[in-house]
Amino acid sequence: MTTTPSPSRDPWVGVPRPNPAARLRLFCAPYAGGGSSIYSAWWRELPAHTELCALKLPGREARMSEPPFERLTPLVQALATALDPWLTKPFALYGHSLGALVCFELARELRRRGAPLPRHLFVSGRRPPHVRGSDPLHGLPEPEFLERIRRMGGTPDEVLRDPELLALFLPVLRADFAVNEVEPFVPGAPLECPISAFGGLDDERAGRAELEGWRHHTRGAFRVEMFPGGHFFLRSAREPLLRSISAVLGDVERALPA
Repeated sequence: MTTTPSPSRDPWVGVPRPNPAARLRLFCAPYAGGGSSIYSAWWRELPAHTELCALKLPGREARMSEPPFERLTPLVQALATALDPWLTKPFALYGHSLGALVCFELARELRRRGAPLPRHLFVSGRRPPHVRGSDPLHGLPEPEFLERIRRMGGTPDEVLRDPELLALFLPVLRADFAVNEVEPFVPGAPLECPISAFGGLDDERAGRAELEGWRHHTRGAFRVEMFPGGHFFLRSAREPLLRSISAVLGDVERALPA
């Protein structure tokens, strides 16, 4: 008999609203410095038969006492192991910025293990993994690092102004940027699942031209969709973004066996 995971006790997966009748799960990975709470209200705007599962990474929120991962491969391997009991239902993956890279590599790790594979991969706010950024951030001196973080616009001003909050936040953020930047991309066969790539119209780091590069990483259907806003359009354009995600998830669900 398959045991249903317990969201209240699972250190890796949070389910804001458990949905035992769900036919599909959507696992969401956060951006650098973010936590599972950024997705806590998304379930309200997803299809009724989709269960939202927010990934909880070490170093933040309830796992603040744990050291964050500083490299991509061990993080993805740990996630693949932790998600094994959750892959009893069809699922999709969504990740923003760093989370897009994590979800992509998670799908490849699951494939290597012969585990169930995602029915759809949503990536947003990030160049494709074979396109390297020219300006690594994780090793910058603190004043330059803080200035770059301010310009990105994703960190609340109250955090940037509070030395105690910064002392907690900066090590996690540096570790997340190291996850994003340090390991070279290892080419491999394209994924079988379709990919939807989302971007912000004013995002200079991942515009439409860059997002088109994700096309090389799937044998399935591919599309790019742009939304109003900058790098953090998942907040400023949340409603249209979730409508688009929900439409795709509805198609995935309708294609599942009865």
